[in-house]
Amino acid sequence: MLALCGIVMENNKLRWCFGLKDSLKIAEPNERLAKSYLEEAKSSLKRADKNFKDNDLLWTTVVIYYAEYYALYSFLQRIGIKCENHSCSILATTHLLGEDKTQIINRHKNKRIDAQYYMKIGKEEEVKQMLKEAKMFISMYDELVSNLNEEEINSYRKQFINLKS
Repeated sequence: MLALCGIVMENNKLRWCFGLKDSLKIAEPNERLAKSYLEEAKSSLKRADKNFKDNDLLWTTVVIYYAEYYALYSFLQRIGIKCENHSCSILATTHLLGEDKTQIINRHKNKRIDAQYYMKIGKEEEVKQMLKEAKMFISMYDELVSNLNEEEINSYRKQFINLKS
C-alpha cells in the first residue's frame, strides 16, 4: 500500500511538472545535444577537481552538482525530453530509470543548496567523497546515453507520453 501511495505521489508531481512553464516537454531526441551535455559534464567535473585541489569546497560542491545535472540532462535530451526545471528533470529521470540512478544527484543537490544558500559547506573528506561519487555518476550516464538504441529511446518516450496523457 505504501509503495502504491509513493507511485501516485510521484505521478502527481510529474503531472504538475508538465503544467509548469518551461518544464517537461516532449521533443525530438537529440543525440548531438546529448553528447554536448555529456562533454560539459566531464568538463565541469575537471573544474570541480581543480576547485577541490585549490581547497575551494564551496565551489567544488556547486560544480559537482552541475556536472551531474548535465550528465542526467544528456539522457533526457537523448530521448527527447526538454525541461528547464532541475527538480522536474530529476523526477522524470527517476520515473524512467529508477531511484538508484538519481539518488546521488538528489543528495548532492541538497548539499549544493546548503553550500550555496546557507553557507553550510561539507568538510574536506565529505566533499572528496562527493567528487568520487560524481565521477561514478557521470561515468554511469555516459555509458547509459552512449549505449541507448532506438528501441529503448522509443520505450522511454512511450512511457513519458502515457504519463502526460
